Amino acid sequence: MTQNHNPFARGYRNLRTVRTLLITYEDDCPPVWRPLHASQAHLPDDDVARFPCLFGRDFALITEGQDVPDELANQCPNEGIVRTVVHAIEAKDTDGRFAHLGDLYSREAAREVIHRLRFETGFYSRCWEISSAHISEEAWNYLAELADSAKPLPFLFVAFRIPCSPAIGVKLISTPWTDEVLSATEGIDGAWRLHDEHRRAGMPECLVEVLRLAALADVRILIFDADAPVLDGLTVCQT
Repeated sequence: MTQNHNPFARGYRNLRTVRTLLITYEDDCPPVWRPLHASQAHLPDDDVARFPCLFGRDFALITEGQDVPDELANQCPNEGIVRTVVHAIEAKDTDGRFAHLGDLYSREAAREVIHRLRFETGFYSRCWEISSAHISEEAWNYLAELADSAKPLPFLFVAFRIPCSPAIGVKLISTPWTDEVLSATEGIDGAWRLHDEHRRAGMPECLVEVLRLAALADVRILIFDADAPVLDGLTVCQT
């Protein structure tokens, strides 16, 4: 498993729509894509498509029927025609950078796609069942002791038994375990402090790492079961 790869990471985050304009200008020049300036964001698509515009490096301005301040016009030295309006769907990938997922030709259609991708009727990839081979026997016994103990611990997770099953589950709290989230929700100055607290409490390193990766991917329920499949890309501790 490479240092930058998290096998628990799935899907996209921070889905958003970005309205962009396909603009043509001089006959021998290829078309360009530009966003509409924020001062004209209120204009509906029907008042943008097929209308003349000014554009520069960063944005475009519709000129017909619109008051364009000289200050903005001076930043748009080119004249063109908006041929179509596209609502692009973007989202943050697992590496934290925005990725372009696709284009729709109305805001309503783009929002419907985002609604489906977000799985707003539930939570996608927040409950996992993986092989207990990903943690050592020492780590399994450590979890079992936590699951059988009634004493609350400041670990930001709770271990529990699965009835009529040898599996052990973990409910992760305040995920994802990033510096920003842990600072805002728990007052913890850096995720490393939480992991260091786990180690000081005697938690085996393999369990620290599995929980770290799962929580970083916003997993909320993680179940360890000897009969569950091995998660590709995650270190196996038991053979």
